[in-house]
Amino acid sequence: MMNTTMESLLKKSALLMGCLCITASLAVGQPSASQDQAVPSQSKQSQPSPGPASGTVTASPGDGYVIGPEDILEITVWKQTELSGRVPVRPDGKISVALIGEVEAAGLTPPKLADVITEKLKTYVTKPQVNVTVQEVRSQFVNVVGEVGKPGRYELTQPMTILDAITAAGGPSPFAKLKRIYVLRPLPSGVQQTLFFDYRAVIKGRKLEENIYLRRGDTLVIP
Repeated sequence: MMNTTMESLLKKSALLMGCLCITASLAVGQPSASQDQAVPSQSKQSQPSPGPASGTVTASPGDGYVIGPEDILEITVWKQTELSGRVPVRPDGKISVALIGEVEAAGLTPPKLADVITEKLKTYVTKPQVNVTVQEVRSQFVNVVGEVGKPGRYELTQPMTILDAITAAGGPSPFAKLKRIYVLRPLPSGVQQTLFFDYRAVIKGRKLEENIYLRRGDTLVIP
């Protein structure tokens, strides 16, 4: 009977040790809850923040930009809030500024217009400090029509070649006649000039002189 009792105790001890081993192995193989939560948070931090949507122009024109009719300007006069604010350029190229009245803005750069306003304000304000920025470009644009992905009006906030404009418009469609692209350019005399562009040649490094810079009022036609 003594032997039977010992055998029973040995079997129970072996069974208990086996259960402990299985539990320990499961605990080692399974990561803790805190570890599971740490990995996603680290990967989330490593992801870069999204930038502006493609196709959206976010940069404002620089100091070399020439103001035109229908542009929207922001005029800031230091410590003179009643003289500051957003001002549209009228079709005749002029703007209206408190105290000094009408000022010719079209054809000037923002710094030059700021100088003009500063000189006129000296009669009313002691040592005026004026800053002019272009908030919206509405005068400088080209039209892109025909077989492109996104035909429409495109602002000339910076120098743009024919190839630049085609790229901005989504590129030519499969049906575009790439050797017959042309620009319609209105001249001061009232005559409309036609300038041809061979897309296939230019992208191969030939006829690069045809890849001209576009001007305000140009219409780029992709037949």
